[in-house]
Amino acid sequence: MTGLATDTVWQNRLERIDSDVEGIHFPDSVDGIDQDEEWCDIQLNGESRRIRFHDYSDIFEIPGLYEELFYDRLKCCSPSYIANLLDSVVREYGESTDEFRVLDVGAGNGMVGDELQRHGVESIVGIDIIREARDAAGRDRPNVYEDYLVTDLTDLPEVEEESLRRAEANCLTTVAALGYGDIPPLAFAKALDLIATPGWLAFNLKESFLREQDTSGFSRLIPIPFNESQLLTA
Repeated sequence: MTGLATDTVWQNRLERIDSDVEGIHFPDSVDGIDQDEEWCDIQLNGESRRIRFHDYSDIFEIPGLYEELFYDRLKCCSPSYIANLLDSVVREYGESTDEFRVLDVGAGNGMVGDELQRHGVESIVGIDIIREARDAAGRDRPNVYEDYLVTDLTDLPEVEEESLRRAEANCLTTVAALGYGDIPPLAFAKALDLIATPGWLAFNLKESFLREQDTSGFSRLIPIPFNESQLLTA
C-alpha cells in the first residue's frame, strides 16, 4: 500500500514557490514530547526562528515552509496516499472521481486539493478555521479551489451552511487534520452532515484516537473495532 504515496505533485508545486527558507534544524532529542508539542528552528532571511509544528498560522505565512518541513524533511505522504487510495477504491466500485464535488475540510494550503485536482474531480471547496490557510492556498495554489471558506464548523453561520449545502458535495476529505485540537469530533460530524447520501469519505486519523481510552471523542464518533494488525497508517 505504500506505493500509493507519490511526491510528484507537491515537488512540482514547490519548485514554483519562491521560498526564503534557508535551513531547518531539529532538536537533538524529542523524548517525552507529544506530537503536538514538537518544534524546529528555521533559518529565514539570515535569522533563526523557532516554529512549533502545530502553529499553522506561522507556518502558512512563510511560502514553502510547510512543504519543506513536513514533506521534504519529515517525509509525510498523507495527501497523495489518501487521494490515490480514494481514486483506487472508487475505481473498484466502478465509479469515477471526475463526478466528485469535494468538501476538503482542514484544507490548509491546498496540498490535498492539489492531489485531488490531478485526479480530475469536478470541483473542490476548501474549509479551514484560520485565515492564513486560505491565504496560503490562494498564494501557492490559486486555481485549485472553487471556493474556500474560513469558518468554524462547530458554529457554522446559517448563510455559509446554506451555501455549502447548495454545492451538493458528494465527497468529504480531511487529511492530517483530525485530533490534537485542530478539528474536533463535533466539527468532523458537521462536515459529514454536509455530504450527500450516498457519498464518499476519505480521511486519516492517528490510531490512538480510536482506542477505548481515548478522551478526544473520536473513538465514540468512529466506533471501529480493530486490533493493531488491522491498522493502515499513511
